[in-house]
Amino acid sequence: MSVFLQQVVNGISLGSTYAVFAMGCTLIFGVLNIVNMAQGAFFMGGAYFGLEAARLGLPAPLALLVALVGGGVLGVLAELVIFRTLRVRGGHRWMGLVASLALARMMVGIAQEIFGTQVQRYPASTLLDTAWDIDGVRIQLLQIVILVVSIVLMALLALTLQRSSTGRAIRTVAYSEDVARIVGVPVGRTILTTFFLAGGLAGAAGMLLGNLFNVVSPFMGEQMLVKGLTVIILGGLGNVPGAVAGGFLLGLVEVFSVAYVSSSFRDAIGFGLIFLILLVKPTGLFSRFEERRA
Repeated sequence: MSVFLQQVVNGISLGSTYAVFAMGCTLIFGVLNIVNMAQGAFFMGGAYFGLEAARLGLPAPLALLVALVGGGVLGVLAELVIFRTLRVRGGHRWMGLVASLALARMMVGIAQEIFGTQVQRYPASTLLDTAWDIDGVRIQLLQIVILVVSIVLMALLALTLQRSSTGRAIRTVAYSEDVARIVGVPVGRTILTTFFLAGGLAGAAGMLLGNLFNVVSPFMGEQMLVKGLTVIILGGLGNVPGAVAGGFLLGLVEVFSVAYVSSSFRDAIGFGLIFLILLVKPTGLFSRFEERRA
């Protein structure tokens, strides 16, 4: 029983980071109907921003803020340099996908040049070292902090989208850019805000997952991008609540497959289960949450 409970604890903490990252992916898709392949690179960038902030001696909350803002700035730059330029010049949305993939590869190369290809780790701290054993279940302070931070980020995004003027503008643009312009919504600024939010969530997730495994590398965003895209398809395209639920589900499936089968089959079991689910329900497991792109 203790093994089962241990995996629940591990799966929830891992799944919460997947959920935060997937929220950014699905936010971009829900508003602009595009897949930003650079989200994984923003995730990696956030991990390095947080790492350098921690090395400078900043407390964990400030380091997380640096990671979030850093990821957000990267998102804004991607919108200004790539996506907005393509929209102005009448480029097809698939051109944005290819261009963002090129940006991601370029960012990986830059990270390799600056930080090298070796794995780097966060400085030792009370947050990383503190843990409790409760009836054979080991709970780390870091796992609790990651879960709490993830829930706070999810709640803040939900409140922003549902209760603020910015959220109403984002939902209006998601429904129709033409309608948004008619009712006076600043479409360009709203899209820029969306990219900042999505990049910020990716950056925060990068630092959270980097701390969870205490591993930071230039290549960490590539696998995370695949997981993020898998989660948003599982949860229903453009569906933020579905992305959250899908993130937790994927995290639990992965840790249970490691515990009860083999770590070698971790991805095979996780993605295989999702493949089977989508064969049964192609619109996504949580598509009942969806509204009309708004």
